[in-house]
Amino acid sequence: MTFSTTFLPALVGLGTGLALIVAIGSQNAFLLRLGIVGRARTLVPVVLICAVSDAVLIVAGVAGVGVLIQAAPAVIVVVRVLGAGFLIVYGLLAARRAIRPDGDAALVPAGGGGLRTGAAAATAVALTWLNPHVYLDTVVFLGSVANQQGADERWWWAGGAIVASFVWFSALGFGARLLRPFFARPVSWRILDGLIAVVMIGLGVRLAIGG
Repeated sequence: MTFSTTFLPALVGLGTGLALIVAIGSQNAFLLRLGIVGRARTLVPVVLICAVSDAVLIVAGVAGVGVLIQAAPAVIVVVRVLGAGFLIVYGLLAARRAIRPDGDAALVPAGGGGLRTGAAAATAVALTWLNPHVYLDTVVFLGSVANQQGADERWWWAGGAIVASFVWFSALGFGARLLRPFFARPVSWRILDGLIAVVMIGLGVRLAIGG
């Protein structure tokens, strides 16, 4: 066991995993908003759901499940339709909050309530597992890249990618509280919700038309 067969593949997997998940998306946008609220009892399970889900999908890809997904395109179509509907509805709710902030917004600044833990967890599950790109990017793409490594190296590579997921989601969720001073102003929340609406609806429409 040497550096080139253990830690080097792990570092490459770490970099590849970060490159794939850091880009803004529905999951990241939701976690950012939840992190700004900063309720640990809600944030911890959501971060774990996002990271553990990624880990399961990465392991599935390395184990060869990606081949089955490619062989069953109908499953991806169903997930795409459901995911598109969920994202568009979530985006419209964010747009409503941006246009008309009110007390029953899904998430509000710290001290004003927020999503219940169960609702936040369910939203995280939906944003993760109803996104067909998570299967194509994480299972098929990462699985393919991992399996280009050696028989032993691929699991080190997968381990690096899994670490990347835990590092990123933890940093995003728990680091978002640093933005609280900026979000002390109501207009900041309207801007964030406007951006979230654009991201969610844009992704939803893209899924709906098969992009």
